[in-house]
Amino acid sequence: MATALTRAAVRERIDSISTKSSDARTFRTDVLRELHHAVDFDAHVWLLTDPVTTVGSDPHADVPALGQLPALIKFKYLTPVNRWTDLAARRVDAASLVEATGGDLAKSLLWREVLHDYGVTDVASIVMVDRYGCWGFLDLWRSTSSSAFDNQDLAFLRDLAPVLTSALRVRQSATFSSVPPARRRAGGSVVFVLMENLEVFSQTGAAEEWLRMLLPAARDVMPVPASVYNAAAQLLAVEDKVDSHEARARVHLAEGTWITARAARMGRQIAVSLETSSPEERLEVFALTHGMSVRERELLGMLADGSDTKRIAQRMFLSELTVQDHLKSIFAKSQTHNRQSLLSQILGTRADQGLSQK
Repeated sequence: MATALTRAAVRERIDSISTKSSDARTFRTDVLRELHHAVDFDAHVWLLTDPVTTVGSDPHADVPALGQLPALIKFKYLTPVNRWTDLAARRVDAASLVEATGGDLAKSLLWREVLHDYGVTDVASIVMVDRYGCWGFLDLWRSTSSSAFDNQDLAFLRDLAPVLTSALRVRQSATFSSVPPARRRAGGSVVFVLMENLEVFSQTGAAEEWLRMLLPAARDVMPVPASVYNAAAQLLAVEDKVDSHEARARVHLAEGTWITARAARMGRQIAVSLETSSPEERLEVFALTHGMSVRERELLGMLADGSDTKRIAQRMFLSELTVQDHLKSIFAKSQTHNRQSLLSQILGTRADQGLSQK
C-alpha cells in the first residue's frame, strides 16, 4: 500500500514528466513506471483515442490476454459498465469495476467473456477528456492476488487524470510539426474484411505493400493496426446501441502522417478501410489538439479554403483587425509564424506547396 508521502512524490514526478518533450508512447511508458509506485496493478491497457469519435488506437498494453486481442477489444467496446464514453458523459475521471457493479463483476460483459479467465478481480478505468475532446483511456487490472481498488487509489487516479489529459493532447499537437514524406502521402487506401469475432478474413491486394511501408513488421507476419480492430468494435457497439459515436478514428503514424480508419457493415462481415486522412480531417484534429476556440476553428477552415483576410472578415461578420487578432492567437497556440507555415502543418504539405495538395 502506497503512503500519502509516496503518492505525493509520484505525483510530482509525473507532473515533471508531463512538462518534458516526448512522444505519446514514451510518455505513457514513463508515467506507468511511476504509477506502479503509487497504485498497485498487475496489467494495463492504455489507448489513445480520436478526440471526436472516441475510437481507440495505438495501445500501450501489458496484459496476459493479448492472445485474445480481438475478443478483448470487441467486448471492451460492447460493455457499457465503466466504458470510457460513459465515464466522460458522467464527468467521472476514474472508477473501479467493483465499485460500478457493487461487487458483482458478472454484470460486466467484458469480465464474463475475457477477464474472468485471467483471474481479474478489479479494473480501475481512467478517461482522459477535456473540453476539446477525448484523448485516451487507461484500464489498470488487478488479479486474484490483489484486493479491489480502494477510495484512496481512485482519488489519486481522479486527481491525476487532468494532468494526463493535457499531456496527451499536447503530444498529439506536436505530431503536426513534421510534414509527411511524399511517398506516404501518395499511398492509397487498403481494406481489411473482418468476421463478427473481429478475426481478419481477408485484405485488399495493396494492403501488404502499404502497411509494410507504414508499419514495418518485426517478422514476416503482416501487421494489423490496432485501429482496424477498434473501428470494427465501435461499429458493433453502434449496432448494439451501446454507443453512438461514428466508427472512425484518425491515427497518427509517424513524421506528420495521419491515417483514418473507417468501419462499415458488409453483409455478415465488417470492412475497415485505412487511408490517408483528408485535409478536413487533419484540420479538425489540429484545431482540437492546439486548443483552438470555436471561432478560431471556423477561421482555420476558411483559411484552408484559400480565403484572404478581407473575405474571412466578410464571411465571419468581423473587422479585418479582429480577424488579424484571431490569427495572432492561432499562431501563438500552434507555434507557427505565418499562414504558410500554419497551412503546411494543417494540410501536411511543405510550405512551398501551399494548398496544392488539397
